[in-house]
Amino acid sequence: MLSMPSYPNLERAYLALLQLATQNAEHRIGARGNDAREVIGVGFRLPDPRQRMTYLAERKANPVFNCAEALWYLAGRRDLAMIGYYAPSMSSSSPDGINLGGSAYGHTIFNPAPGDDVSQFERVLELLRTEPDSKRALISVFSPDELADPGNPDVACVAGLHLLARYGQLHMVCTMRANDLDCGLLSDVFSFTMIQEYAAVQLGLELGTYTHMIGSAHVNDRNTERVERVLQEAETRPAFQHTEFPPMPADTTAKTIATVLEHEENIRANKVRYTAADIAATGLPPYWQQFLLLFELYRQITHEAVAAVAPDILAALDPGLRWLVGHRWSACGSTR
Repeated sequence: MLSMPSYPNLERAYLALLQLATQNAEHRIGARGNDAREVIGVGFRLPDPRQRMTYLAERKANPVFNCAEALWYLAGRRDLAMIGYYAPSMSSSSPDGINLGGSAYGHTIFNPAPGDDVSQFERVLELLRTEPDSKRALISVFSPDELADPGNPDVACVAGLHLLARYGQLHMVCTMRANDLDCGLLSDVFSFTMIQEYAAVQLGLELGTYTHMIGSAHVNDRNTERVERVLQEAETRPAFQHTEFPPMPADTTAKTIATVLEHEENIRANKVRYTAADIAATGLPPYWQQFLLLFELYRQITHEAVAAVAPDILAALDPGLRWLVGHRWSACGSTR
C-alpha cells in the first residue's frame, strides 16, 4: 500500500504541508536567526507533475520567476546577473556578487565536475538508455565540501534527484535536506518537475510521477501572517479552475533552451520591445513563447514602469498565467 500522500496538484500539497507545519509542528528552531516551526521527514507525490502551479490570490505566486529559474537551471548557469534580475534578494546569498553557490542547482546538474568531461545529467541519461531498470540514476546536488566553510551563505537545499524509468515513464524522487514551505517549496517543485520533464523528453519517455521528500520542512515565523491568510483563503474562497501546464515539446533540446535564453537576455537588457506578434514570429513553439511573453511583461513593468502591460501580451498568455500575473502586479489588471 502506498504510504506517501498523493495530491492532484502542487497547490493541494502546499496547503497540506502548511497546515501540518503551522498546526502540528514538532519543533521550534532558530537556525541562523530564522525562527520557525518544523516537522521532520515529510513528503508527497504528484501523479501529474505538470500540475506545478498554485492559484492562491494571497500567495501571489510569481510565474515570471518560476520560468526564469527553471531556464537558469536547465542552462546550467550560476550567474547572479540573470536570476538576480528576477529575484534581487538572491544577491545576499552570493559570496562574490557575481555567482551563486549551492543554490545554483543547474550548474551542478548540467556541467561536468572538475576533472570530468561529462555532466551528471548526461551520465544518468546514458545509464537509463543502456539499462532502463537501473536504480543508480541518482544526481547528487549537495556536496560535502559546502559545509567546510561555516560562513557559507549558500548551501544547497537539495540533496539529490533520483530518476527512475519504469514501463515507458520517467519518475523522479527529489530529496531535500530542508525546505521553506511557504517561500521555497513552490519554486523548487516547479523547477524540479521541469528538469524531470526535460529528462523524459531527452529519453523519449512519458512523464511519470514526481515525489518530493523533505528532511526539515519548516515555516518561518516572519511569514506566519501570510500563511494564515493563504490557509483562510483556501477554506473560504472558490478555487481557481486548475489547468495542466502543457507538455514540453518533444523536440526540446539544449539548443532550444539556449535560443529561449538569447531572447530572454535581450528582453532583460531592455534591448527589444516585443509585441505578441513578434514573439509568435520567433519560430519557437507556443510552449516556449509563453516564457517570452512573461519576460516581456516583466520588462514593461521593470524598465518602463507602465501603468498597464500591453493588452496583446496579456491576451496571448495562457489563462492560468494571466490569472497569476493579474493577482501579482496591478499593471496586469486584477482578476479578483
